[in-house]
Amino acid sequence: MNPTIFVKMVLDAWHLKIKEANDIFNRVSDEQLLQEVAPNRNRGIYLLGHYTATHDAMLPLLGFGERIYAHLDDAFHDNPDRVKPITVSAPDLRAGWKNINAVLEDHFNKMSPEMWFTKHKAISEEDFKNQPHRNKLNVIITRTNHLAYHNGQLIFLLK
Repeated sequence: MNPTIFVKMVLDAWHLKIKEANDIFNRVSDEQLLQEVAPNRNRGIYLLGHYTATHDAMLPLLGFGERIYAHLDDAFHDNPDRVKPITVSAPDLRAGWKNINAVLEDHFNKMSPEMWFTKHKAISEEDFKNQPHRNKLNVIITRTNHLAYHNGQLIFLLK
């Protein structure tokens, strides 16, 4: 089967989950983002920052260049919600979220289908020979699953 079909299927799922997240973030106020999605669970603002930091980490992983939002890691990626203070405003996080996805999309559009099946930066050449499924397209699959998981939490902000 043509690799283009596999890439299209994966990227279509990615775009769907990005759209779902955008739809939620567009519907909730900055005040609602400060709420927990459920008692003693993540707050919306944490998930927005977490998404932004996680997607930003994809830049070097996929060989697209340096990170833009590495300063978000401490509060949103390396620690759970409420462990570190959030020093970034909701509007700034919203802007970062939109920007990182636009940057990723620009890089995605420049890739040929075959490039998606090459190794990402977190695997050695030797390991990749034995585990070719650990490729760039698989990164998108895992990040799409990550989006789906947290989108399921974020939906409770719309109550």
